[in-house]
Amino acid sequence: MRILLVEDDIKLCDSLSFQLEKEGITVDICHDGLDALSFITEQAHDVILLDRMIPGKDGLQVLKEIRGQGVETPVIFLTALGELYDKVEGLDAGADDYLIKPFAFAELMARIRSIRRRPVQLQVNEDLTLSDLHFDVVQKQLSVGSNSCSLSKREADLLEVFLRNPGQVLPRNLLLAKVWGPYAEVEDGNLDNYIHFIRRRLDTLKSNLKLKTVRGIGYCLEESDV
Repeated sequence: MRILLVEDDIKLCDSLSFQLEKEGITVDICHDGLDALSFITEQAHDVILLDRMIPGKDGLQVLKEIRGQGVETPVIFLTALGELYDKVEGLDAGADDYLIKPFAFAELMARIRSIRRRPVQLQVNEDLTLSDLHFDVVQKQLSVGSNSCSLSKREADLLEVFLRNPGQVLPRNLLLAKVWGPYAEVEDGNLDNYIHFIRRRLDTLKSNLKLKTVRGIGYCLEESDV
């Protein structure tokens, strides 16, 4: 399991990361909201432990932003803000759980295990549309007007990531983690091959959308300037 710990109290952060690592958990650490957004964008995590009162962007802002981007990683707020209003505000913003400081480490682990036991909510019969492109997620069918084609599972998974993040530059390591899995040993060339396949599909269907290469970072799905 890989956890992102976002906490500006250095002593608490060190203590939690030490105990989590003793449980066999890989821990990424950051101390402010802006770094948290970078970590969440570039890495795949199983759970995010998020303090509410952090510099840069506070935890509530970070949570609202990632949920707005379609990031569904479970989030547990770790915070001293324990009023009913604070809890309701955090849960309504998309938090999966809310733990008041100070807390026992055993309770934190129990809540992490509880979240990990929750079944994944499968989305069925879902269609995604962007510009002139229509994608049937279940059937893996891509179409522009009356022209259509079927995608392989890997092509479909990769295209879905782009369609859920239109106009955003998606780093290569994020795409690899999302499509192949965070711990899969994948050669960079595999991603390049599937980017080529999707570009060929878009060209064949004569879509207005193009996969743009952002040198040194990754790729972005956007409408062509032509």
